[in-house]
Amino acid sequence: MADPAELARSRRIDDGFPVVVRLQGRPVLVVGGGVIALRKTEGLLASGATVRVVSPEFVDGFEALGVERVQRRYEPSDLDGAWLVVAATNDAVVQQQIFDECEARGVFCNAVDDPDRCSFVLPAVERRGPVIVAVSTQGRSPTLAKHLRDRLAAALPDDLDAIADRLAAERRALQARGISTEDVAWPDPLA
Repeated sequence: MADPAELARSRRIDDGFPVVVRLQGRPVLVVGGGVIALRKTEGLLASGATVRVVSPEFVDGFEALGVERVQRRYEPSDLDGAWLVVAATNDAVVQQQIFDECEARGVFCNAVDDPDRCSFVLPAVERRGPVIVAVSTQGRSPTLAKHLRDRLAAALPDDLDAIADRLAAERRALQARGISTEDVAWPDPLA
């Protein structure tokens, strides 16, 4: 088995493959109880994840989320059963430990603001109903990603969710007739 630290060093920062992960009901661990951990937890909950947060201290706001809170320092056993992990501590040693243990277990890990310790990065996201616009610089510049997201969001039509619903219905109708929608020449839905 490859050394996790060596894998991290050998990985290029631009080798990402964009996907949308369905977290509904999946167990996610957040390590850290600060403002950034709170924001990440809110986003995970909005995606339907079942979140457990481990931290010696918690900022105000966690109790209102209704997540499982474990008030102590991170332990390797916290990873048991986790499908995805967000490490949001201010401790580089703990961040490295979490990343290494996730790599060894095959668990996806995002160490906030530390792209070298990430098996996935979190993009800047705009949600409009079922439409998700995500912009990533693969951890190089979250500020640039946010600015690009905001510019793209400003260009989106107000009724984008209705457009997506209409196209989904048209797609289902084609599929019901046995037509693969992969090769359909769709007209511009925004025209």
